[in-house]
Amino acid sequence: MSAKKTVSDDDMALFREAVGDVRSVENDRIESTERPTAPLIRKTDQDDRSVMDSLLDDLSETDLLETGEHLSYTQPGVQRSVLRKLKSGRYSLQSEIDLHGLTVNEARQELSDFLKAAQERRHLCIRVIHGKGRKNAERSPRLKPAVNQWLQRNKQVLAFCSARVNDGGTGAVYVLLKRPS
Repeated sequence: MSAKKTVSDDDMALFREAVGDVRSVENDRIESTERPTAPLIRKTDQDDRSVMDSLLDDLSETDLLETGEHLSYTQPGVQRSVLRKLKSGRYSLQSEIDLHGLTVNEARQELSDFLKAAQERRHLCIRVIHGKGRKNAERSPRLKPAVNQWLQRNKQVLAFCSARVNDGGTGAVYVLLKRPS
């Protein structure tokens, strides 16, 4: 082992003179005073609206037929475990919309606006309450099958399924949205 080198008093004085007064630093990170600039949004609201309208428009009478009690859908490539977790209510709901009492056209517009707002707020799990529809022979449910079709056509929807009984049962759906890019 080598012997520990010592610094002479003259060298130490010379060093202190060159360095000057010193104080200890509690944070050694550089804090930037500039705020990052917001990315430029290349799509206009009008473009977004036209895309959403085209996804939600053009429902035929066969699209509005009753779809059965429970609704369930996943985009290709979504794992079954994701749908199981969604069905069991294991994702935290971040917002919801109630479409009760609206016409099909009003509901389409409200749902379109709601999905856009949810994406902007970076909400990933939402609930859409559509109701079960009238149970008489003259009219079949309208909103439930329409919501089913609209959500399946929306590219931002990864999966959806009927809610648990305490969250609306077959009168509502949990919807899992893609993360905004």
